[in-house]
Amino acid sequence: MTMPVALVHAAANPDHRSVRAVVVGLLVAFLLAGCVSRPDSRYPVASANTVSRGATSTETRDRPTASDETDASRRASVRLELAGAYFSRGQMTIALDEVKKSIAANPNVAAAFNLRGLIYGNLGDHELAEESFRRAMQLDPKDADVMQNFGWYLCQRERFAEADALFIRALAVPQYQDSARTLLTQGVCQSRSGKADDAERTLVRAYALEPGNPAVAVNLSEVLFRKGDMERARFYIRRVNSVPSLISAQTLWLAARIENKIGNAQGAADFSEQLRSRFPQSPEATALAEGRFNE
Repeated sequence: MTMPVALVHAAANPDHRSVRAVVVGLLVAFLLAGCVSRPDSRYPVASANTVSRGATSTETRDRPTASDETDASRRASVRLELAGAYFSRGQMTIALDEVKKSIAANPNVAAAFNLRGLIYGNLGDHELAEESFRRAMQLDPKDADVMQNFGWYLCQRERFAEADALFIRALAVPQYQDSARTLLTQGVCQSRSGKADDAERTLVRAYALEPGNPAVAVNLSEVLFRKGDMERARFYIRRVNSVPSLISAQTLWLAARIENKIGNAQGAADFSEQLRSRFPQSPEATALAEGRFNE
């Protein structure tokens, strides 16, 4: 799964200049991208994926196809797709209404409760968010997307040990296709909890899997900057800023801070000028104007 190329401002928390401020915008679309994709194919309708053949005492398990899907299940799938679309546009109340209709049509789909947890978490209803994630895990204990999203939710609640345990479980799921995404999330969470060395190791693993993912490169560069490893921090942020479509206020500000710390006055001035001219209203431009290079 690929991170969208746009690097979004962390507008919800503009005063933070740590890795937390960088990652909030970068992660939202990326972390949750798998929460509602193709629910009809991932969560088939036939109970326990079982189709009875005749009146014998034995059961034959078969791969579910469209003909196995009931009307209720089709309604649930459509509602879940709609809920995901509204969620992605930030229309939480409508998304919640649609996911409720999906669950009413088919209450046994883990993806619906996964999305329900994301919506309630976004709305600040933490009791229902956690209840939703736990229900999703009951319905499908091997769904790494649920573990991923529940882990990130717990990280935001500063329940770091529980979050890390869920990331580890997700990464241990056989044939899990989004290990880089979970490693990114785990690394960010480790950085939030003050475990810079663990965060570096985890983000290096994520980078090895997806070297073209800008979210990984930016967060790894930020962690290295915090640790004082300037040359390596410079390497990763330069890779992002070398692609025009990936440049943002965050990436320019991080590059300027790195060059300033290294003692490259001209490099710091060049990135600072780009930041002022391209993103004059950004929180990063304000930090630059106030000379907050070491925050």
